[in-house]
Amino acid sequence: MDKLVVNKSGPLTGEVIISGAKNSVLKLMAASIMANETCVIENVPNLQDVRVMADILRALGMSVEWVESNVIEITPAEQLEIEPPYDLVQLMRASIVTMGPLIAKAGHARLAQPGGCAIGERKIDLHLKGFAALGADVKQTHGYVEGISNGLVGTTIYLDFPSVGATENIMMAATLAEGTTIIENAAKEPELVDLANFINKLGGNVKGAGTDTIRIKGVKSLGGTRHAVLPDRIEAGTFMVAAAITGGDVMIKNVMPNHLKAMTAKLIESGAEVEVFDDAVHVKATTPLKAVDIKTLPFPGFPTDMQAQFMALNAVAEGTSTITETIFENRFMHATEFALMGANIKVEGHSAIVQGCSELEGANVKATDLRAGAALVIAALVADGPTTIHNIYHIDRGYDRFEEKLMKLGVSIERIVGKY
Repeated sequence: MDKLVVNKSGPLTGEVIISGAKNSVLKLMAASIMANETCVIENVPNLQDVRVMADILRALGMSVEWVESNVIEITPAEQLEIEPPYDLVQLMRASIVTMGPLIAKAGHARLAQPGGCAIGERKIDLHLKGFAALGADVKQTHGYVEGISNGLVGTTIYLDFPSVGATENIMMAATLAEGTTIIENAAKEPELVDLANFINKLGGNVKGAGTDTIRIKGVKSLGGTRHAVLPDRIEAGTFMVAAAITGGDVMIKNVMPNHLKAMTAKLIESGAEVEVFDDAVHVKATTPLKAVDIKTLPFPGFPTDMQAQFMALNAVAEGTSTITETIFENRFMHATEFALMGANIKVEGHSAIVQGCSELEGANVKATDLRAGAALVIAALVADGPTTIHNIYHIDRGYDRFEEKLMKLGVSIERIVGKY
């Protein structure tokens, strides 16, 4: 396994260009299962999760080729398989979003229970209830989930919780269903809107994405299209926090500022300066930061994927803060790793109390999940002495050229390759 060694850095300065969104491209690739013609996806981040999804599509009989450094071409399968390999499904939670397209296109899908980051139970019951409501025969046996249909039929589905994955999966399945499907209490995340736009380009009929009610009028078949992935708001937020915590001055380009409002508001509350442009944000911090309370919520609320990064900021900011996690029940494992660096954090149920002004010190720590790994890198930027971060395969799953981008901003960071 590789590891990262990060040394204390001065203020980050310069500019960084944000890559395409991990949480969007994986769903676009899954949706391409339903297409009858070639799909070309641009602004694709070169991530481990993207490579895994590409391998899943290939295992289903499709062709996936990188035609440029950030462009992939996906060609339909002559004979579509219905069961992705177990070892690939176990690598990535997002593999579950192949189920809706497979049921819609092939009438049958069988998947192992998906893997991914250990940040909570993350049940798939809402996905399965949605498929059943559309008329699929859904079963769960011996670690597998299976859905069979002789033709899905549109209906009204109310989600008990605005789950992003369930909304996306049901929306994709409904795209080829007979009649109209209405999803109520739907998720509103920007990545879901990107997926709806992609489906509509293929010839689908999805309206209302980005609101709590989505209407999908089923179509007989889908063609192909060319589509650019929207910018990654979580990568942008990560660099915004990195700039602020180091007292830096960084221009963050290729962003959609409307998607960053919750993070922008909290950074301004902490004392950082954030200047917003059409497709960029400029983050500058010239005075000591103040701790800010955080409560994670579905979009447009504060994203759970930015909770760990702000915990790093709060650990060294002035004052005491409370971070409340409402999305995943097991997403404070990074608090133990921060404590190894000297942070003063007490976890109480779904909340973490962070006593600021900690003098962080470099230590051997491990990335417990994708965003925790990025947060440990952020903490290492202001810790005395080198910090060695293990299990960085988590970081590779979600950040495109992370070390390269940090180095261009002045960070001393090195990847150590190989067994150790």
